[in-house]
Amino acid sequence: MAETLVILPTYNEIESLASVIGRIRQSVPLADVLIVDDSSPDGTGELAEKLAAEDPGLSVLHRTAKEGLGRAYLAGFDFALEQDYLYVVEIDADGSHDPAELPAMIELARAGADLVIGSRWVPGGSVRNWPWLRQAISRLGNSYARAALRSDIRDITSGFRVFKAEALRSLHLSAVSSQGYCFQVELAWRLERNGGVVVESPIIFVERAAGRSKMHLGIVIEALVRVTIWGIAPPRRARR
Repeated sequence: MAETLVILPTYNEIESLASVIGRIRQSVPLADVLIVDDSSPDGTGELAEKLAAEDPGLSVLHRTAKEGLGRAYLAGFDFALEQDYLYVVEIDADGSHDPAELPAMIELARAGADLVIGSRWVPGGSVRNWPWLRQAISRLGNSYARAALRSDIRDITSGFRVFKAEALRSLHLSAVSSQGYCFQVELAWRLERNGGVVVESPIIFVERAAGRSKMHLGIVIEALVRVTIWGIAPPRRARR
């Protein structure tokens, strides 16, 4: 069995899915891939099944409702831990993350990192095709989270990640209820507070070329409120 599972959450990503899967296969051909589809009405789930029929390393998990990014990833984590993968990858299905970065990120996990974050805001990292306002919101959001949570992570909202499976096991995943940016913040912060080794690897983030962004004001507000609360009254640390 493969040692790495790449988790790809989807909702209405029919325009980009095949291309992203092809790029993942070129970059990490020995990894398994799990598509977690939240009953996309555009036919993404059906396309995922067609791709899986041609690729024994590709599986599809269909969920009955749109419950958000966090719940999709938690379902994927459960699958990965049940199947005893060693490394678990988060990557967006819209093509904004370059799978060619994955071999280097996985090597950092093999070298000792519990979490490797593909970071836009460290030296060598950058963003392409984002308007200045969205860049400003991301930078300010990350700066606020770092200050409020007393974290050393510069891109704590990034959704391009490699986890060691044993690090995921050390967290109380059943207690995680955040979505979107806040889900990414919560997991990285929990792991950092738990004594895990977090490494940031510079990436070039490219805005999606097809489909529509799932970002909305509610996700930003959720992150702001939860980060503020955690900064004031942090939850109890998990035992490793």
